[in-house]
Amino acid sequence: MLKQQRRWHSYPDIEVLKQDVVKLITKYARQCIESHGAFHIVLAGGTTPRIIYQELPDIDTDWSAWHIYFGDERCLAAGAVERNDTMAQQSWLNHVSIPAHQIHAIPAELGNQDGAKSYARILKGIENFDLVLLGLGEDGHTASLFPGHALGSEENAPAVLAVNDAPKPPSERISLSASRLSQANQVWFLVTGETKRWAIETWQHEQIVPALSICPLRGVDIYTDLDLVGILY
Repeated sequence: MLKQQRRWHSYPDIEVLKQDVVKLITKYARQCIESHGAFHIVLAGGTTPRIIYQELPDIDTDWSAWHIYFGDERCLAAGAVERNDTMAQQSWLNHVSIPAHQIHAIPAELGNQDGAKSYARILKGIENFDLVLLGLGEDGHTASLFPGHALGSEENAPAVLAVNDAPKPPSERISLSASRLSQANQVWFLVTGETKRWAIETWQHEQIVPALSICPLRGVDIYTDLDLVGILY
């Protein structure tokens, strides 16, 4: 297994972070569309990604070339407000012209076993994602990969995991495995808030947290509003 390489980007506040990340997404999407005609992006749930998504309807891009995937989903009815795809739709996707067949929601309403199998079939033809966006929980979890649970970090791990007994409700979820999330040209973690300090410190010291299991060839970038003095040095 690869050793995770990390690049840290610290901002004075969440507003500056938001502005910079939106610019970076816009620039990278343009580069991908110019180089291979498409932009394949995996979305995260959570508060920090939401504030990024709310800015994206206003960017200058070719929406017809965007392909949307999700890193994880809660097993709730389609359209439930707690679902990650509902959040992304309300804050961003409903306001732009990405073709509907290029938005690949996780069918978590089928239950975690059947939903995971269905999403694995959707991902089968996709090689590397262009960009994976991830968050970080206070316990170091990312997507729905939780401490003490299977992470799917082995090379032969399934692309999609059925998660049971998640420590946060709902207990049933579906998540891309660590191995599949690592199959990406870029992986960016969006981490804000003082409550994440323990997770950041534990991660940086390479103690076992799920975020450490994401190991793309080019490493990961972490964008945060935390002061990293005392964490990195």
